[in-house]
Amino acid sequence: MLSLTLRQLRQDGLSTRTAYAGVPPRVEYELTPLGRGLHEIVTSLIGWAADHHDEIRGHHGQAAAGT
Repeated sequence: MLSLTLRQLRQDGLSTRTAYAGVPPRVEYELTPLGRGLHEIVTSLIGWAADHHDEIRGHHGQAAAGT
């Protein structure tokens, strides 16, 4: 699953892959400028979710109570 995800990120232009010949072989992945831009957005969304976690959970409790 990880290999598939990494391949898709490369196909979408969000990351690059560099393979190094050696013993043992080594591969590095890096975000492209497009990927770094998405990372900033996702990080912001995670921050928003963390800031509003209690409020969101409160609404779940209200929905379960039927209010």
